Amino acid sequence: MTEEDLSDDYVEYDEDPRLTFRKHRQPKQARNLEELVEAEDPTGNFETTYKPSRFERGWLHSSLETFYQQSFLRDVLYRVKGGKEATVYCGQGEFASGEDLIAVKVYRPREFRNLRNDAMYREGRPILTADGRAAKKTDSRLMRAVGKKTEFGVQVTHTSWLMYEYTTLDTLYRAGGAVPRPISSGENAILMTYQGDAQAAAPTLSEVHLDPDEAEPLFHEVVRNIELMLQQEMIHGDLSAYNILYWQGKITLIDFPQVTHLRSNANARFILQRDILRVCEYFIHHGVNCDPTAIMEKFWKQYAPT
Repeated sequence: MTEEDLSDDYVEYDEDPRLTFRKHRQPKQARNLEELVEAEDPTGNFETTYKPSRFERGWLHSSLETFYQQSFLRDVLYRVKGGKEATVYCGQGEFASGEDLIAVKVYRPREFRNLRNDAMYREGRPILTADGRAAKKTDSRLMRAVGKKTEFGVQVTHTSWLMYEYTTLDTLYRAGGAVPRPISSGENAILMTYQGDAQAAAPTLSEVHLDPDEAEPLFHEVVRNIELMLQQEMIHGDLSAYNILYWQGKITLIDFPQVTHLRSNANARFILQRDILRVCEYFIHHGVNCDPTAIMEKFWKQYAPT
């Protein structure tokens, strides 16, 4: 069984405290975000410089408690950005992380994540377990839970999505990719190296205006990373100027949970072509002479499944 067989029974979280969601085994009455926070808020035995809202506090602290205990994380300094699936924070690293600043990516509670549109990316991907390994198809308990969309099956979906980001970062970092170094993973969050400083995070390319002389080598670096992913039989799947950080003249590719398998996904050509087109559109706007069609045909001829 692969990820496309997993449950899509989610409601998008938009930080509205009035928002309710469907909860397995609770058909009589929906619960709201405030009730979720009250139920999941831990003992509160650590405080952070960043002051989360009352609706954020419970899932943030419960997601990070293990990292504090394992001496990876000392503090959360500020919130960098929030998205549909996760929120990123600037954290102060502890000795086990080996970093002064670390990026803390906390996935939204799975009840509030909207995974309805990710089936195209999940096609052909095996389910990943919490240790980053593909689940065995002979694991009848797991497969049955996934098929019946039980609470455990929903957790499997959540874990697999998160671990695809972590394992992809690890693979690409080891291969020399311009990606953050993954530091640690938990049930609901991952830690990675940080781009930026204690005052502000690195902007995305979408927020930066580049001179042509600077844009040209950065474009070639992005293309190098696209090819590096293809060499690992991967396609980013959501690559654009919004998912590339710029800091001190260098770029860093981010956001990999939707990474697509080149050889097992029937949509691979379309997904790769879209990634290349989005990247080229940005750099053409900044004076780079590039041809997305030519790049696509070259890569597809060289790396496409036969």
